[in-house]
Amino acid sequence: MPELSFQVEGAEVVPFAAAPLLAFKLRIANADASEQIHTVALRCQIQIETTKRHYTAEEKARLSDLFGEPERWGHTLRAMLWTHATAVVTPFQGSTLVDLHVPCTFDFNVAATKYFAGLDAGEVPLNLLFSGTVFYEGGERGLQAVQIPWDREAQFRLPVRVWEEMMEHYYPNGAWLRLRRDVFERLYRYKLRRGIPTWEQTLESLMPNDE
Repeated sequence: MPELSFQVEGAEVVPFAAAPLLAFKLRIANADASEQIHTVALRCQIQIETTKRHYTAEEKARLSDLFGEPERWGHTLRAMLWTHATAVVTPFQGSTLVDLHVPCTFDFNVAATKYFAGLDAGEVPLNLLFSGTVFYEGGERGLQAVQIPWDREAQFRLPVRVWEEMMEHYYPNGAWLRLRRDVFERLYRYKLRRGIPTWEQTLESLMPNDE
């Protein structure tokens, strides 16, 4: 019966996707190197281990929207869900290296985006929790299936620069903000009435000069 282990060996930007996408280089190894694995239908939950890194004063100020004032972080700083990912692993024996594609967003209404954008440098501690189904050759019994145990996980420290490079690639010198439709329509009417050519100038006209 397969006994799989997981290790993330790196992460890189996927350059030609429809939306921001990271590829985690995931090493999957079976304890029995001679056993033929037919397919793995893999599911992964990725958590950000916020308590496992140091924060500068500037980072703490930017992250106050998520965790409140630094004096309260002993109570408010907790691991947070980032996203879910899936992969279909093709046949292998022993071990294999697969790309686990992790979709990302630059929507600042999403807590994970606020967290990544609030960091200056360093690494983001991640915990990847795996589940799914392994299909393998069972000898005379033919094709067999077994569930991945719920205790399978891997830790990885994602460099902040990788996330920044991804967002700069997909949104060069930009950011993405979602508005309620009624708020957008009011802002659009304001832009039209005043003949303001760009959205940046529209927003700048609404902000005090000292901001």
